[in-house]
Amino acid sequence: MKPGWYTHGRPHVWYPYTQEKIAPEPLPIISTSGCNVKLEDGRELIDGTSSWWSACHGYNHPHIKQAILSQLETMPHFMFGGIAHEPAYTLAARLSKLSGLEKVFFTDSGSTAVETAMKMAVQYWKNKGDKKRNKFFSFLNGYHGDTMGCMSLCDPDHGMHKIMNDYMPKQYCIRLPLDEYDFSEFDMLLEGIGNTVAGVVIEPLVQGAGGMKFHSPDVLAEIHRITKKHGILFIADEIMTGFYRTGSVFACNEAGIVPDIMCVGKALTGGTMTLAATLAKQDIYDAFLGDSTDQALMSGPTFMANPLACSAANASLDLFEQGPRQQQVEEIERQLYDDLMPCKDFNKVIDVRVKGAIGVIELETTYDEILAMRQKFIELGVFLRPFANIVYIMPPFTISKEELSVLTKAVIDVLKAR
Repeated sequence: MKPGWYTHGRPHVWYPYTQEKIAPEPLPIISTSGCNVKLEDGRELIDGTSSWWSACHGYNHPHIKQAILSQLETMPHFMFGGIAHEPAYTLAARLSKLSGLEKVFFTDSGSTAVETAMKMAVQYWKNKGDKKRNKFFSFLNGYHGDTMGCMSLCDPDHGMHKIMNDYMPKQYCIRLPLDEYDFSEFDMLLEGIGNTVAGVVIEPLVQGAGGMKFHSPDVLAEIHRITKKHGILFIADEIMTGFYRTGSVFACNEAGIVPDIMCVGKALTGGTMTLAATLAKQDIYDAFLGDSTDQALMSGPTFMANPLACSAANASLDLFEQGPRQQQVEEIERQLYDDLMPCKDFNKVIDVRVKGAIGVIELETTYDEILAMRQKFIELGVFLRPFANIVYIMPPFTISKEELSVLTKAVIDVLKAR
């Protein structure tokens, strides 16, 4: 029997990414702790999703909680127009040092971070007197968010926003180059139409919601080299990959590159508060300086640089600095590889791949089977949310070996029974 709050509120809630006519009823949860989520009926599940890849330190971490509580006592929020506060300034300096990018523009979500990056790129060229550069290159299987500009960067053929193709701005979306022929073709494309392109946008090393597709640091470095050869801005969407998810602080680090603009979010606050940022090189910022407000970046989410969220982010960065997060990711990577690779021999398994704290099994499957697997995982005591044609594990970095074994065993049991 469902609790009163559930039956009273359920008729009024519209869920994300869900066909509610055929989807199972949502799970009522009441609390989180460590790597676990407690259901209203008393059952506990080990979480293998990190709450859409954000809760990197696990749930209810005392250091982050204390930072939020302390900030709550003094200043939960004040508009970031013409004022300064310590949490935001401290966080901006730390993000700049981590990324090598001098300027930090705070936003309130990953989507608005990407939208801001697009606005920055287009206006950068306009401010420099080049008004033709108002298009972007992105890549098939890419996903960059749900707002208008972000949707236009996503895969137009197979992405979740394809139904909106006649509504969105038109961009150049191509297959991710992977070999010499592809790179040559990419080079020629930019040679031909690069003067209309404001920026190339990529999820470095791992394309997330588009199917958890991986590419190598060498591929990323070559895409960056060709982009810069043609004088085009290189924009890294590190919202999912940033903060050690792929093994390094930022995925771009593995390719030895520094983007012109970088978007961060998700793990920035350890999955506790909504906050994101668009980071830019000094020369990008300098192009917005002038005697007219027309040159200024006219953008400003209401809750940008929210003090509570910035305090959570500073506490999250403390944990990255003080805790063995990189070592934990390396250990997770080894265990995911050892535990999941045998799935390659299972029926209708296309591929198994592991990168950092990301384990992916690509399948021949159907939407009905994906829904059935979600339910089966809950019965086995784990929270995993397969989508499209993949089952994936992206756990908190603080997960124990034993907890991770429960997750991988559940995946193996479900896939073996297909």
